[in-house]
Amino acid sequence: MTRRRPVAGGGVEVEVPPDRLVGWVGRFGARNGGLAELSTDGVTVRIRGGDGTLARLSVPFGPVAVDAGDDLGPGGTGPGFCGEHGEPVEALLDHLSSLGRLGLILVRGGAHSVGIALDGVVTTSSTDRAYLQGRTAAGGWSQQRFARRRGNQRAASLADAADTVVRVLVPVADTLGGLVLGGDRRALTDVLADPRLARLATLPTRTFADIPEPRRVVLDEVAARSLSVPIVIDPADA
Repeated sequence: MTRRRPVAGGGVEVEVPPDRLVGWVGRFGARNGGLAELSTDGVTVRIRGGDGTLARLSVPFGPVAVDAGDDLGPGGTGPGFCGEHGEPVEALLDHLSSLGRLGLILVRGGAHSVGIALDGVVTTSSTDRAYLQGRTAAGGWSQQRFARRRGNQRAASLADAADTVVRVLVPVADTLGGLVLGGDRRALTDVLADPRLARLATLPTRTFADIPEPRRVVLDEVAARSLSVPIVIDPADA
């Protein structure tokens, strides 16, 4: 499934699974007057159509290794052009296929789901949810008491999430090709600040903020998206 959303400036962002990327590039060229430029700096692959439309492909868990030949100049005859879609796209796909196992950490609203994915499929997981008291409109001492109680509950749930990460991911940290984060950024920051997770800090990461409360089915969805390629398309007149 290809995800699509508008971005500032009149462009659009799509999220394309790796098995559909070559076909997407071919359709992009067919819609926009061919492929006039194809290049990469290791972090972004740039594809410009003959009509000026620009597609910027972000490299998940980058950078990807590049060389001086990974460029397609005007007219599609630049050095290093390989086959129909060029070396930069092939290098991106090779990079994604070489990552192997990925660690998954989802945290939001007192819930967490942690797992390991291979080729977009969860192979190991642990999911739990702790009670987190709702906010109250009461004022004064009562409001302060509720705030303290909620703060204590949040701290306990985040400590539980960190314990799960320690149990599931830390023992295999050296075998992971990257780390996929999802949910509330503040909660994720607090969990990853646990010194026991220092071995995970060196892994390349990507973050999905647009996920609901972590559940096993959500973990499966994030795993399926873990290798998808984000592409921002800027119109020709931008």
